[in-house]
Amino acid sequence: MLNFYKLIEILVSLQSIVITSMLPVYIPLPFIYKSSNNFELPITWQIPTIILLTLIFHKKVVFRAFSIYLILGLFIFPVFNQGGSIGYLLTPNFGYLLGLYPLIKIIDNLNTRYKINVRNFLKNGFIAIGTMHLTGILYNFIQTIFYNQFNLFLYNLGKYSLGKIGYHLLMLFPLLLLIKPIERLKSSK
Repeated sequence: MLNFYKLIEILVSLQSIVITSMLPVYIPLPFIYKSSNNFELPITWQIPTIILLTLIFHKKVVFRAFSIYLILGLFIFPVFNQGGSIGYLLTPNFGYLLGLYPLIKIIDNLNTRYKINVRNFLKNGFIAIGTMHLTGILYNFIQTIFYNQFNLFLYNLGKYSLGKIGYHLLMLFPLLLLIKPIERLKSSK
């Protein structure tokens, strides 16, 4: 049975995941023709938020919140970045969503096995994001075999993995600024 504090943690985590999955990443480029042009990156704040929540809360809380998020997106509301519904299972994006489960597990190793410092955070972060992408690639490969559309595999590999992995790895660096506050927060508990 969940206690009141665990329920609050799950609700806060769920709210954060839903909100950040809908926020694209923009970089303002005011130096181009002295206008307010924006460059949109092909990612959202969802992965850094899940990493941050996993560093703050226990993995069980984040697993539960993310599972509720998947159920909401598949059966109730279109909360995923590019929509939702049960048909989302047929898209390559869903494999990367499933890849967030091993990401949460690997990042949680920082809470249980290692001291949270820059080196351990970057090492686990690179491994976690790589594992998430490998899960997405495997899901894409299974879809390719099942639907017998081998010509789409390389396209999906480039669009969903190779085109985004660099950005996902770069998103780890702003989280480095939060390592010391997270350590202080955890030591005050």
